[in-house]
Amino acid sequence: MRMLARNDSLVTEFILAGLTDRPELQPLFYLFLMIYIVTMVGSLGLTVLIGINSHLHTPMYYFLFNLSFIDLCYSSVFTPKMLMNFVSKKNIISYVGCMTQLFFFLFFVISECYMLTLMAYDRYVAICNPLLYKVTMSHEMCSVLTLAAYAMGFAGATVHTGYMLKLTFCNANIINHYLCDILPLLQLSCTSTYVNEVVVLIVVGINITIPSFTIVISYIFILISILHIRSTQGRSKAFSTCSSHIISISLFFGSATFMYLKYSSRESMDQGKVSSIFYTNVGPMLNPLIYSLRNKDVKVALRKALIKIQRRNIF
Repeated sequence: MRMLARNDSLVTEFILAGLTDRPELQPLFYLFLMIYIVTMVGSLGLTVLIGINSHLHTPMYYFLFNLSFIDLCYSSVFTPKMLMNFVSKKNIISYVGCMTQLFFFLFFVISECYMLTLMAYDRYVAICNPLLYKVTMSHEMCSVLTLAAYAMGFAGATVHTGYMLKLTFCNANIINHYLCDILPLLQLSCTSTYVNEVVVLIVVGINITIPSFTIVISYIFILISILHIRSTQGRSKAFSTCSSHIISISLFFGSATFMYLKYSSRESMDQGKVSSIFYTNVGPMLNPLIYSLRNKDVKVALRKALIKIQRRNIF
């Protein structure tokens, strides 16, 4: 009977509090819906464009293809539920659904960390060692590096979700967030979260520190190499190629660092929700725009694709 009573008190579903409960901010639904549509169209369009154009089958665009695929997937993991908060009084998600969302969200986020790192390494090899580029960034090497990025994502998501499943959630079931994320869930546990907090520091620390360090070192060498380029046109092209990547990286790692590597309290969680918008919503929306509008090869491929579509409609 004691076990039955204990099981009855366990949480079987959670309520997502959402971004805000202020009625005057409910029109934000249309803003986030537009962001989601732009993300879906942009990421899917870039994925298809790279896939059907053979001249874009290079290491740089191979990594960009995977980045667009990740953005496409992980935006879809939480955005529909996030939008539900604006139109429903109580946004309920089951315990199993919450843990599933947590796993896939972490899988794609960590994978993106390493995909952005691979893109920085690719630019480093292309600019600093152009004669060895084809050998260093061979198709086999790109495939291995990409699989390693996904493997790191899978490992990180498995560790976090595994330790989260060990926690007990008793009565409190309102998640102070618009998705099932690590820190908001830890605040609801009625058992010790010490091990989970240590895991967060170690795993998140590794997945932010190693990529950030690698990216910074890569761009220091890239900057040194660019400054040694005598041609103004060559220097301008190199800066243009790298600047878009730096914008994307700064948004993603800056907001993610603020969200996870700080003291967890109710006030900081409210700030964290706002900060997380940049790497969960704004980043995936900007990536296809940044890499397409600032990229000559992508613009040429898009123009050719549109011309082909127009010709088919005419004939």
